[in-house]
Amino acid sequence: MSEFVQATRSSRRRVQAWGGALVAVALAAGAGAWYERDGGIEAAAAVATAEPVQVAPRAGVNPESYADLLSKVAPAVVTIRSQQMVQQTQLPFGDDELRRFFGDRLPRQQQPRRASGLGSGVVITEDGYVLTNEHVVSGAQKVVVELGDGRSFEAKIVGLDKPSDLAVLKVPATGLKTLPVGDSDSARVGDVVFAVGNPLGIGQSVTMGIISAKGRVSGGGEGTFEDFIQTDAPINQGNSGGALVNTRGELVGINSQILSPVGYNIGIGFAVPANMARHVMDQLVKSGTVRRGMLGVTVQNITAEMAKSLGLEQTTGAIVSDVQPGSAAAKAGLEQGDVILAVDGKPVDSSNSLRNHVAPLGPEASVKLTLVRSGEKRDVSVTLAELPGERADGRGPRSAAEESAGGHGLSVQPLTPELAKQLGVEEQQGVVVAGVNSEGPAAEAGLQQGDVITQANGKAVTNVGDLRSALSADRGDKPSLLLIVREGRKLFVTMGAARG
Repeated sequence: MSEFVQATRSSRRRVQAWGGALVAVALAAGAGAWYERDGGIEAAAAVATAEPVQVAPRAGVNPESYADLLSKVAPAVVTIRSQQMVQQTQLPFGDDELRRFFGDRLPRQQQPRRASGLGSGVVITEDGYVLTNEHVVSGAQKVVVELGDGRSFEAKIVGLDKPSDLAVLKVPATGLKTLPVGDSDSARVGDVVFAVGNPLGIGQSVTMGIISAKGRVSGGGEGTFEDFIQTDAPINQGNSGGALVNTRGELVGINSQILSPVGYNIGIGFAVPANMARHVMDQLVKSGTVRRGMLGVTVQNITAEMAKSLGLEQTTGAIVSDVQPGSAAAKAGLEQGDVILAVDGKPVDSSNSLRNHVAPLGPEASVKLTLVRSGEKRDVSVTLAELPGERADGRGPRSAAEESAGGHGLSVQPLTPELAKQLGVEEQQGVVVAGVNSEGPAAEAGLQQGDVITQANGKAVTNVGDLRSALSADRGDKPSLLLIVREGRKLFVTMGAARG
C-alpha cells in the first residue's frame, strides 16, 4: 500500500471477496458527490471535554440497567436528513421496450431527480457543531438536523473529509446538550459499548454490544484512512454518523459501516475512532480542510517469510519497497528494504498503522522513525511533507492543470493526446470536464466528468482561456450553446449564465 496515497476513493458501495464468500462493505446511510463550503463559518468553541456522565444509583432501580446513563447521552445524538439533485438517464419516450428494436442507438436524456438521505450525528459543542459521516451529507443541497426535543434546524456544511469519512455541520442554536469525547486509544477489546442513532428512520434507538476488535481496515481504497473500531452492537442504515458510547457516557467512535453479505447487520460494524474524529473535526472547523503529513514511501506488511529472511523476531512493522524521489523520506536517507518499527516511539503494527501514525502529525512535523536496516536497529529523523489534498468532488488529488470555468460550477483541463486516448475520442483540441458542482449551471445543463467541450457559442475551444472568453461574453438572457463530445458522440447542450 502506498503510504503517500494517490487518493482515489472508490464507490461507497463496495463488494469484495473475503474468505471465499461474497461480502458487501456497506455504508450505513447516504450517498454524495459535491458540496460547496461556506467560507464564512467562524471557529468553533473547544470540543466538549466535560467530565464523563456520572449517574448516582437510585433506590429501586435495577443496578444492571444503563437507562440513567443513556438518558444523559440521548439528547446529544441527532437525526440528519439530506436532499440532493441527481441526474437520471432515461429514454426520451419512457419505454424501454424500444431498445428491443433500436438497441443503444436511441438517444438518452439526463433528467434531474431529487434524492433524500438519512443518517445520524453527534453534538460536540454547545454552540451547534455536529459531527457525522461524510457519506451522510456529501453532495447535499440541503441538510436538516433534528434534535431529540423535536426542534429542527437547517445546517451548514463546515467541512467534509472523504478519506476519514467524517464531516462537520453547524446549526444556529446554543445551549445544546453535548457528548464528551473519550480517549479511543484507551478503549479495549471486550469493553461494553452502545450504538445510538436512528436506524431505518424508525426513531432514536440504542443497541448494546462490545468492542470486538481495533485497528480494522474495511478495504476502502488507497485514498482512505481507516483505523476502525469493530463492534457487534447492531448498526443499520440510518446509524451512520451516530455515536458509539462507552459505559462512562463518552464518545469512543462515530458509527460508519457494516460488513454484511445481505445488506443489513450481522454483528460486524465499524466506527471511526473518537481520537481520529477529534483531530479531523478540529482542522475542519479551523480551516475547512484537513492537512496530513507524508513520508513519500511505498510500504508493505511484513510476512512470516519476510521476517525469517530479514532475521526479524516478529512480523510487525512495515517494509519500504520504494522511496519517492525528492520526498521527505528520500531527503532523510530512507532506503528500500528498511523496516519501520515505530514512529516517535509508537509501535508500527502494519503499513496501515504507519500511515495512521504519520498523517495526523501534519506537514513540516519532525518525527523520529525507528527502523531496522541490514539487521541493525537505528533512529532516523524526518521532516514530513504534505499529503496532496483532494478535489472538491473527492476524486483524488487535484491536478495543477485543472482550472475553474468561473461561476458555472465547472472545472476543466486541456485535452492532451493521452487524455483523448483514455476517453476514446478522436478530437485533438478542446477542454475536458474534470469536475461539476452539483448546484451549478453546468450540472443543470447535464455536463458530466469526461465530456470534451470543443465549441462554445459558435467559437472553437482549444484551451481554458477560449472557454472563459466565450462564456463571459454578454448574451443577455440567452443561454450558452456548447458542442461536446461524450463517448464518441457529438452533442449540443445549453448552459445558463454564471452565478456569483
